Amino acid sequence: MDMILAMRVYARVVERGSISQAAKDLHMGQSSVSETLTRLEKYLAVRLLMRNPRAITCTDYGMTFYNHSKIVLAAAGGALRPATTGIQ
Repeated sequence: MDMILAMRVYARVVERGSISQAAKDLHMGQSSVSETLTRLEKYLAVRLLMRNPRAITCTDYGMTFYNHSKIVLAAAGGALRPATTGIQ
């Protein structure tokens, strides 16, 4: 599993509160986003999100995972920035 991608997808779903909106932002299909979330929850062996037709909310662990994911994603972005800008 590409954990950076999974964290990115998860974070966007949490921020947007919607799988469909996250899918649009990420230029992915809704089914791909849903599948990524399902695989992530299975990999972690914990439920991250509570889903119902009207809303998506984080579980307690889901919020903790979201906060840690944001740190990891920021660090990954910082590590990639010099490579994409030519700075050494």
